Amino acid sequence: MRIIFFAGKGGVGKTSVAAATGIKAAETGHKTVIMSLDVAHSLSDIFDLEKNLLDQNRGRPVKVDKNLWIQELEIQEEIERNWGDIHKYLSLLLNTTGLDEILAEELAILPGMEEVSLLLYINRYVRKGKFDVIILDCAPTGESLRFISIPTALEWYMKKIFKLERTIAKYVRPVAKRVTDVPLPDDEYFAAIEQLFERLKGVDEILSDPEMTTVRLITNPEKVVLKETQRAFMYFSLYKMNIDGIIMNRVLPDTVNDGFFRGWREAQKRYIQMAEEYFSPVPIFHVHLLREEVLGYRRLKALADQVYGERDPLSRFFHGEPYSLKKENGRYRLLMKLPFAGKKDIELNRVADELIVRVGSVKRHLLLPRQVAASKTVRARMEGDHLCIVFKGEDHG
Repeated sequence: MRIIFFAGKGGVGKTSVAAATGIKAAETGHKTVIMSLDVAHSLSDIFDLEKNLLDQNRGRPVKVDKNLWIQELEIQEEIERNWGDIHKYLSLLLNTTGLDEILAEELAILPGMEEVSLLLYINRYVRKGKFDVIILDCAPTGESLRFISIPTALEWYMKKIFKLERTIAKYVRPVAKRVTDVPLPDDEYFAAIEQLFERLKGVDEILSDPEMTTVRLITNPEKVVLKETQRAFMYFSLYKMNIDGIIMNRVLPDTVNDGFFRGWREAQKRYIQMAEEYFSPVPIFHVHLLREEVLGYRRLKALADQVYGERDPLSRFFHGEPYSLKKENGRYRLLMKLPFAGKKDIELNRVADELIVRVGSVKRHLLLPRQVAASKTVRARMEGDHLCIVFKGEDHG
């Protein structure tokens, strides 16, 4: 089984490269599905398909060629399949505040519902072996990070909050009914959340398994885009996901000699050199700016040939370890790969058995093993592009 994320800033060509990779994988005989993580789905547009073909399939995979499917989720269908009692309660709660019933139903579609639904599909496809390859066309960087953080956030919620919340609601509900019209969640609501979590179990291991899942970042040789790619590289590393390639898209070819483009070409060369310094030893694949819009199977296939050449698109082009936890001389040493982060960018806090790592605007809760959590002191320092955190007890100097 192989899973490849294609991520980066909006407008850099993620959907085109993801679709092209899917075509090349399918043509080598692997059953491949390309799934869209972006709310503004554009896979059907890239393949130049008739939209009613997808509408008839109601968010399920649509076959576009031999061994190749695409899937764009339909949130209303996913609510019926996965969110029934949860959505029902949220709609009722919003309707109680005075909102129109139709508006309440619409507002009860919360951020994250579509992402969780997609995680459910990934988990099921891997467990049942329905496809050999899953290609994920990610939303822009910020939304992609929310997607990969959901399993950790849900695990934290289920361990720390869920049981307490369910118990409180059980005892408070009879009293609350006498004094307020605001409904408290019933047991069906909590049972639905529990069932949803059970169906998601193991998906975090799938996403962080470097033998199965890797990330490829799409970028352009432009200053703003390159900065966004650096941030994405750092944050995916923080979430323990292996990045095995950088695809430098829309590079002006050497055949463009017009004086109008001279300054643009020089700037691109400068940013390409910077990218090689930033991301080494992760390989960078250069893709020329094409004459035609990349639309339809034939042009997507040509794009795949330019990106990969004779290489197998399912290869792992780089093996790396975002972080590791080892015991050395009685101390626990956590190494976390945080490229482009300086000491001033990182904030660490420990609460009971949790280590909270904040890098910029992203926060990660790491549930520590009991032996590590029992350590009396924690010290941290930067070692190159790694954050080194040492946990030690009182009897160690």
